[in-house]
Amino acid sequence: MTRSVKLSRVGTLLADHDYPTTRRDAMDAFDDVTLLFADGQAPMDETLSEVPSDTFDSAEDLEMELYSQLPIEAVGEPGQSEGEG
Repeated sequence: MTRSVKLSRVGTLLADHDYPTTRRDAMDAFDDVTLLFADGQAPMDETLSEVPSDTFDSAEDLEMELYSQLPIEAVGEPGQSEGEG
C-alpha cells in the first residue's frame, strides 16, 4: 500500500522514524511513500537516494537534506515570493 504525504507534512512522517539512521534505512522505511509537491510528486525513497549524507542524527537533519534535493517547483511557482516589503 502506497502512502501519499504532502511536503508540508513530511516532518511529522520523519519524526516517527528511529534515529540515528542511515540513508539506506530511511529509504527502506519510506519506500512506500510518494511526496506530493505544489507542482508534481516524487517517490520519497528515490529522493532520499540523492541526499549527500549517509547518516542522520535526527529527523531535522534528514528533513533538511531531503529538502535540498527537491526541485524548485516542489514548493511553489518558480520566482514566487512570500511577499514584498
